[in-house]
Formats: sequence, structure tokens, C-alpha cells
Amino acid sequence: MTLREATSQKHKQAEEMPFNARMFKGQLSKNEYLLYLEQQLQIFEAIEKTGLPTNSLSRVDKVRQDIKELTDQGFSADFVLDSTKAYADYLGSLSYEEVLPHVYLNYMAIMFGGQMMKKKVPSTGRMYDFENMQEAIQSIRAVQKNEWADEANKGFDFNIAMFDELEAVCASGKLAANS
Repeated sequence: MTLREATSQKHKQAEEMPFNARMFKGQLSKNEYLLYLEQQLQIFEAIEKTGLPTNSLSRVDKVRQDIKELTDQGFSADFVLDSTKAYADYLGSLSYEEVLPHVYLNYMAIMFGGQMMKKKVPSTGRMYDFENMQEAIQSIRAVQKNEWADEANKGFDFNIAMFDELEAVCASGKLAANS
């Protein structure tokens, strides 16, 4: 079974999470999207401390630019969710070889689904911009292994928990929903 086939069920589950669905429909407020970006920053920082197959994948500076764009407009969502902290801590415990399935999961998502998402988010969406997308994709494909399925699915579980917590925080009224 290929990596894509072995992760398809979790991929579908993540895509269908209410927060993710609202983001894809362009229904997130700027504060809600900012909260999402804060979580993405934690994940990318944890992965990038361990290393990437190529520097063209690096997202930390791009995410920080998106965050700055929204905070400069007066929006605020500066906290890390428990689910994100758990994932970032887990990622920080992995070796370079062990983190590669999470590179596959998180960076391919930004490169592929993210290109559709960019048109729907309430910011410039720099996180989705790659200077050399083909090089970035090829760097992951060159190391990709079908044996990554269990670890990639574990990453999906962390992402699903994060989307669930994002939706709960948004529904709780902790953020200004109509900003």
C-alpha cells in the first residue's frame, strides 16, 4: 500500500473537520485565522529545528509575516492550544529521519491543498507561497517512504485534535468571531 493510500482515511477526516471546512469556505474571521497561524508557527518551528530536506520548504518566516500582517491590523490570538503544544513537543522529540513523515504531512498539505486555501483565507496567505514549489515537492518525494504511514497517521491525529480544539475555542467566544 502506498503512503497516500495508507493515510487517505485520516486525510479525509482532517479535511472534514468543521474548522478546516470553514477555512476552505472562506468563513474564518481574521482572529480565527490568526489563531490557526499561531498553531502552524509552533508546528513549523518544531519541525524546522530538526531540519528539512531543502531550505525552500521553510515556512517559519512566511507564517510570521502572515501573523504580523494581521496583528498590525489590530487582531490578536496569541496563545498556543494544548493539542498544538502536545504535537510540537512530540515533534521536538524526533530525530531528522523520524520527523520526515511529518514534513511530508504538513508541508505537502500547504503545497497542494494550501494553494486552494490561499484564496479563501483573510490575509495575504504568504504561508502558501513557495519560491520554488517544484524543488520543494521533489525534496520530499526524494526521501518519501511508504513505511511512513503509521507516523504520518499519528501526525494526522495530532492535526485532527488541533482542528477540534480550534473549533471549540472559536465556538466558545474566546475570539471575536466577526472580525
